[in-house]
Amino acid sequence: MSDISVDREGEHVAVVRLRRPPNNFFDTVLLEELATAYEELAAGTWCRAIVLSSEGKHFCAGLDFEGNSGQDIAALYRAALRLFAAPLPVVAAVQGAAIGGGCGLALSADFRVATAGSRFSVNFSQLGFHHGFALTVTLPAAVGQQHAADLLYTGRRVGGAEALQIGLCDQIVGQDDLVEKASDHAAAIARSGPLAVRAIRATLRRGLVERARQAMDLECAEQLRLRVTADFAEGVRASAERREPTFSGS
Repeated sequence: MSDISVDREGEHVAVVRLRRPPNNFFDTVLLEELATAYEELAAGTWCRAIVLSSEGKHFCAGLDFEGNSGQDIAALYRAALRLFAAPLPVVAAVQGAAIGGGCGLALSADFRVATAGSRFSVNFSQLGFHHGFALTVTLPAAVGQQHAADLLYTGRRVGGAEALQIGLCDQIVGQDDLVEKASDHAAAIARSGPLAVRAIRATLRRGLVERARQAMDLECAEQLRLRVTADFAEGVRASAERREPTFSGS
């Protein structure tokens, strides 16, 4: 697992790190490795909670559309579904940016600890594209329907303070303390009865895997439809060139 590391933090917490700095773009291989790490930790006896973190400047910038234009989206989402199905609670430590599918990855966790400098964006509309990673389900659950619509329609960026206010994250801490504070949160969970926590989590998330699967099926279909449009090509070019896109509606 060259792009994933797993370290023990204290008695019952594992820190799982993405290792593709600075942006930690994902693809199917990375998500499969991450899901395997979750599953192996859950199959053991010592780990009771997971901290998901990243090396480098940013938590995760999602899929690199410019560099992975041929990515099989359906395969990507099959790997992502395994993250939703894994039984251990996850606390995401979000430094820098969680963009697009990277925001979806953060929202697949139970909790998100961020910094004042963190920023979240579901920027798909700014690429002329449809959102994915089950954001149809997870984003409204976190921030409410109106905030979710605003963020998805505009693709705007949300800083740490606003993210805390609307529910995109659960705690704001100092940059230097991010993983430590996320680990403290995970350790507090791990001090509870492990069988009880798994049972409570399963009850709270009942139906989530199936809802996520259905959402990603629909999201994938829309992404495949829009992938061949002039607007998507323009959105990707504009993003690479760091300029405002000019969409034609075609």
